[in-house]
Amino acid sequence: MSTTPPRRAAITAVGHYLPEERLTNGDLEEMVETNDEWIRTRTGIRERRILGDDGKATAFMATEAAQEALDKRGLAPEDVDTIVVATVTPDMLFPATACLVQDNLGANNAWGFDLSAACSGFLYALTTGAKFVESGQSDTVLVIGADKMSSIVDYTDRTTCILFGDGAGAVVLEADEEAGLVDSVHHVDGEHSDLLCMRGGGSLHPPTHETVDAGMHFLNQEGRQVFKFAVTRMADVCVEVMERNDLTADDVQYLVPHQANQRIIDATAQRMGLDEEKVMVNIDRYGNTTAATIPLCLYDWEDELSAGDGLILTAFGGGFTWGASYLTWAYDGGQ
Repeated sequence: MSTTPPRRAAITAVGHYLPEERLTNGDLEEMVETNDEWIRTRTGIRERRILGDDGKATAFMATEAAQEALDKRGLAPEDVDTIVVATVTPDMLFPATACLVQDNLGANNAWGFDLSAACSGFLYALTTGAKFVESGQSDTVLVIGADKMSSIVDYTDRTTCILFGDGAGAVVLEADEEAGLVDSVHHVDGEHSDLLCMRGGGSLHPPTHETVDAGMHFLNQEGRQVFKFAVTRMADVCVEVMERNDLTADDVQYLVPHQANQRIIDATAQRMGLDEEKVMVNIDRYGNTTAATIPLCLYDWEDELSAGDGLILTAFGGGFTWGASYLTWAYDGGQ
């Protein structure tokens, strides 16, 4: 009796977009009461990229990253079935950013939607997109993480403005019998939603002069408390995925962590028993780009990856949301 091989969703191409403008720690020293050493020792960040106020926003960055991924794979926009965009900084509440990306690309055969899970957004979107491929409903899925965090950061608040940058990353998902997403674990905990949120702009607190004056349309974060949750939850969920799949540290070629804080990344890797060289880190150059951090890491390390490599992706974000995914890489770097 023959059995049908599993239809897994494999990453077959990665694209990215980063604005040219750099906001360094030295620049921030001129804006708020902080200094380069303090930022570097507590976060690992040296600079971040900023998309200017010239009419470009999240959809522009998402489109650029998606187009690069399609070009690298040799696909036309018409080949795309589904577009999933993870973001907390959409160009507007509606239409969805995915609609704007679809139009920008000319992906006339695609449908799509946005997904909001803050810094866990790309991870959630990857699992979601994979299900369309695994079920056979879609053959070619674009999963995009993109955020223009500079649009919701208060640059007079030294506790948050040092952390965030702008950017986008995109992957193409296609069916594969061997490589691809193997397992995912995701969690939410809304009890502590007030510790990392944007209070204004929704139906509870729609825009008024009062909400603007109160700064409710800026990101709000209680840094110390968020750190305590993130440093344990990311490590715990990675170990959970390893145990579910009988993995040891030798089975994991790379950890691909959300780039929120170098200390959180280090703690997660130590809990997993991974050496420093097996951890993807670019927080020093880009800061926290929210939904874009994981695909930007994949882009930066693509040439180092080989077919069959085991990767664990993990993130923690506002909501609270967090999770981890285990996947095997589909192609040798540079192809």
